[in-house]
Amino acid sequence: MNVTPDASLASTAFAPPAPPARMKHLPTGTLAAAFAWTVIAVFVVVPLAALAFRASEASAASVRSLLTAPRVLAAFRITFLTSIGAAFVDLLLAFPIAWSLGRYDFPGRRLVDALVDMPLALPTSVAGLTLAALSSETGPLGRFLASSGIRVAYTPLGISLALAFVGLPFVVRAIEPVVRVLDESALEAARSLGASEATVAWRVVLPQLVPAAITGFAVALARSLGEYGSVVFIAGNLPFKTEVVSLFIVARLEDHEPVAAAVLAIALLTASCVLLAAVAGLERRATARFVPAERL
Repeated sequence: MNVTPDASLASTAFAPPAPPARMKHLPTGTLAAAFAWTVIAVFVVVPLAALAFRASEASAASVRSLLTAPRVLAAFRITFLTSIGAAFVDLLLAFPIAWSLGRYDFPGRRLVDALVDMPLALPTSVAGLTLAALSSETGPLGRFLASSGIRVAYTPLGISLALAFVGLPFVVRAIEPVVRVLDESALEAARSLGASEATVAWRVVLPQLVPAAITGFAVALARSLGEYGSVVFIAGNLPFKTEVVSLFIVARLEDHEPVAAAVLAIALLTASCVLLAAVAGLERRATARFVPAERL
């Protein structure tokens, strides 16, 4: 049967698009992999190996004595509690900010978008000094809060405030791209079925944002666990009260105890990896549950 030109053009016009070609293994892939492994080895593996080697100089008895000391345990407890609290605060603040930046065009939007990244550009020590001046009992914010019986500077609350300041951009930037590409068909379908805006937000929008929110939470938490510059002024470094592990490590270095500092650093790194692995597991489960397979 002969096919007319018009028919062939029509069949071509309505034919389904060809699937995209998979990435091919080019000869330059080996060079790229070698470069990537070299950079990771130089900037990550070698420093961590040197840190572990220095920590290995300590005996098992001294490591056990150091890590079980009440002051060290208190520093770890304060570090993790304030970091987790700050990450949750960032999560609550990031949702409305990311939603506004990703869905609306409002006066001053570009300025707000730039200010979100300001904590990344600002030296953390400057941020900590500014927050300490604002929240101290003689500062404008601290004087107002002190009249209500709330102390911020030189308390765990002040540490969480400083950590939330430096971690907020990571959570906002993790959620905002997902807000921009929300499944509009699901939103419209829910509204057409009579769902209220609150129901749409809770049952349709929030599940799509959960994986990105967990990612932002994990990054902010990782940033907070090792933070030093933003907390050094506002914490006050009071043992058993506001001394975090990073400050304790610096104190050991100043006391000419580099091996003890290395042991504490390895312990903090190990505990952080365990916590972040648990958060990564939650992220994978949330992605498998809430994100459609065609979007993966």
